[in-house]
Parts: sequence; structure tokens; C-alpha cells
Amino acid sequence: MRRYFSFLAVLFCLFGVAVDEARAQAPGVCTGSFVNPITDISWGSLFPLTIGPLEIWPSGEPDTPNPSLPVCACLDPIPRIGISVGFWEPVRLADASMKPWCFVNLGGLKLDPGFDIGYKGLAGPSAVGGKQQFSGDWHVHWYMYPLIAWLELVANFACLEVAGVDIMYMTEIDPLWQNSELTTILNPEAVLFANPIALAACAADCVAASVGLPLDPLFWCAGCQGGMYPLNGKISAQSGHVQGSRLAVERFAFKLHRMGVLWGSFGGAGLCGSYPMPIMMKSQYRIAATNPVTSGTKPIGAQTLTGAGRMIPAIGEDMGYLVWRKRNCCLL
Repeated sequence: MRRYFSFLAVLFCLFGVAVDEARAQAPGVCTGSFVNPITDISWGSLFPLTIGPLEIWPSGEPDTPNPSLPVCACLDPIPRIGISVGFWEPVRLADASMKPWCFVNLGGLKLDPGFDIGYKGLAGPSAVGGKQQFSGDWHVHWYMYPLIAWLELVANFACLEVAGVDIMYMTEIDPLWQNSELTTILNPEAVLFANPIALAACAADCVAASVGLPLDPLFWCAGCQGGMYPLNGKISAQSGHVQGSRLAVERFAFKLHRMGVLWGSFGGAGLCGSYPMPIMMKSQYRIAATNPVTSGTKPIGAQTLTGAGRMIPAIGEDMGYLVWRKRNCCLL
């Protein structure tokens, strides 16, 4: 009998070791799938389609203010007199993963760069070389994805960004994304909003984004996701993968605006082309999930409580998003 219990004890120990090894390997498994431009895109998010202030193709989605006149004139990029149109276009894909070098929207491709960049020595094992990765640090990959121009759905390319699908940015190689002290180079004003009063104002932004559009004057807020600062992937008050990943993508978009990579594209100022926007107007964007499951678009800062099943434990903890941008343009 004693040998029997000793045998069981050995089995339980071996089982425990196997479970621990599985848990140790799990953070290194990158998951994801390629985005199908036909079935995985909520094409209804293109609307409302407007001419001047009039809705030609209405939609239940909230919309930004449009120019007051239906006729417009531009000198750049080509001289033209045209019609002032407004629509939403899918322009960027974004990966959000706590596993460095995990390309979610490329089918869950995991790269081994052969060096330690992108990893942190904090808590929780990762997949490459036994390095450590803190559970609240998100990495973002930003893809060029001008889907309307790519599928040639609109013939007038003066209103569209024409480019191929490409990876534009990887935060693993960005030291400002991984260090909160260095991040202050981009957002020195963050110290002004690190107080309870400023953070309490984000509750109003949460409500506004959930029922309509976010409040652009509260630029330091990401609505229900929390604070927009610091402009990095360290989410200190993460309540789940959906909330944490969306906040990382929203912060990253703001970071690109601050760096001058992303510009404004809506309103009367956007009719003839993009314009500098160092402080991101949150209402310019909508975000839709592409991985592990697809979902409709929501404004920046909207609540994430509705729609269960957007994150699948173990096999769907890497998130992918499609970023929609409002465009006002002088159409020939």
C-alpha cells in the first residue's frame, strides 16, 4: 500500500511539472489569422456618406461634423473644383500582443529576431531565450492597409491613400515605447494630467464615446479604457485583454500623431489634403476587432463590456484591430 501511494505521489508530481511547463510555454505561442477583406470587414462602417452637410447614405454610426457647403475648390494635389464628400475608410491594421514579435494579423506569425530587443526582465517567461515579459506591456505593429484603394472600390484616387499593404512600425525596436521615462520626450505635458481631477474627467469621455463620439477637448483621456498617457504600451490598470489592447492601440495612434506620422483628414481643413495634428482628435477614428474574432467599429474610448467572447483564453489572447479614419475630400 505504501508503494502504491508513493507511485501516486510521483505521478502527481510529474503531472504538476507537466502543467507548469505548459504554462511556461503558453506565453510564447502566437495566435492569429489573416484578415479576409470580404468577410472580416464591416463594410457598413463606410457610412454615413455625405455631400456637404447632407447625408446621402445614412448610417446609425456617429459621424463628425462635415463642411457646410457641398461645393469645394482646391489647388493641391491637383487644381480642381468639386463636391465636398465625407466617408470613413479602413486605412490601418494593428497587432496588439504581450508577446514580442507576434504578428497577429499575419496569421499568428512569431519571429525570432535572434537578439533580446523587445523583451523585458520582469515577470513571466517568454518564448525566446528564456527572457521575461511583464504582463502589462503591450507591443503594437502598425500596417499600411488602404483597403478601398487596394480593392479599387473608388476610381477617384485623389481622395484616397494609395499604397500597398506593408508593415510601417514595430514597437519592439522603439526605446520610447518601452520606457516610461523616455516617453516623456514625446509627452512632457503628461505631468499636468497625472492628478485625480483630470482622471475623473475621463468618466465623461467614457460616456460620450459609448453613446456617440469621444470628447476631443479631453485629449488626455481614452474614455472607458483609461488615461491616454504615457504614450507607451505599459498598461498599469489593465482589466482585461480587450481593454488593455485597445488602449495600447489608441495610445500608439496618438504617439504617431505626436511624431508627425499621422495627420488630420476630416472637416473643412481636410478637403484638399491632410494637415498636421500633433494632438490627436479622437473622433477621427473608429476601431474594429479582427482577431481573435471580428466585431463592428467603435470610437476611441468606447466601453468594451458588451459583446462577450472577444478574447479566447490561451488560444486567442493576441488581439488584432482594423483602424477606420474619417475622410472629407473635394471629389472631382
